[in-house]
Amino acid sequence: MIVFKKPKYVTVLQEDKKEMPEGLWRKCPKCGLIIYKKDMAKNLNVCIKCGYHFRVTVGERLQFTLDEGSFVEFDAELVADNPLAFPNYPEKLAEARQKTGLNEAVVTGEGSILGHRTVLGVMDSHFIMASMGAAVGEKVARAVERACERRLPLILFVASGGARMQEGMVALMQMAKTAVVLRHVNTAGLLYVTVLTDPTTAGVSASFATLGDIIVAEPGALIGFTGPRVIEQTIKQKLPEGFQTAEFLQQHGMVDLVVPRGKIRETLARILILHQGREPGADNPGF
Repeated sequence: MIVFKKPKYVTVLQEDKKEMPEGLWRKCPKCGLIIYKKDMAKNLNVCIKCGYHFRVTVGERLQFTLDEGSFVEFDAELVADNPLAFPNYPEKLAEARQKTGLNEAVVTGEGSILGHRTVLGVMDSHFIMASMGAAVGEKVARAVERACERRLPLILFVASGGARMQEGMVALMQMAKTAVVLRHVNTAGLLYVTVLTDPTTAGVSASFATLGDIIVAEPGALIGFTGPRVIEQTIKQKLPEGFQTAEFLQQHGMVDLVVPRGKIRETLARILILHQGREPGADNPGF
């Protein structure tokens, strides 16, 4: 009987593999390409093969969008409480803060895009899926008020799994609160732009996310109230191809522009330029 022995070079390769540092590569969930993280960062965390847009952090979003050194944060100390004494909620918040380095799921402030000042809000899906509780709703409302006080346009980058279940009705109330306060922007004749990223769902999609004067979305972003799987199970029907994607919503008039991440900054700057002069009393009354 012949016994085959494992070649020595296989053992060497296995040992080398164990010594290779982890976290250097990411796999694209759409096309399966294995991408070196540094290469992906250079491409704004977009797959270099199929264009899939990976979710990004607040810090990355601000870096991609704003002029360097222009951002001044508002209300950094405003954080969630536990109004319903929900079990383990404080621990979950502490874990999210440690993991992300953020105090809450949204960061608001003022900055400039190619020299044009704006009030800005950015939601981070890495913080409890960017769910909206009382603190998130309050920070959005205060950002709206700052925009009105300073007569600046308001831009919100939205990503959320919806209202934060640990805060129950308190979280659901933020839908009405943010929708009502946004009326002040309209009354003041100011610009409100939303940029919908993956995912924008549930209570957030049904409130301030879809109330923008101009609604922009990143390619492939999931946008809707209830997830497609739940809808299919409820209506017992197969949904159309691409249902609830940014492209599908643009085709059906719910989204104005679908813009790749690499062109978001330029697109927002152009929108801000076009809107200049539309405020009451300005020299240029139109586009």
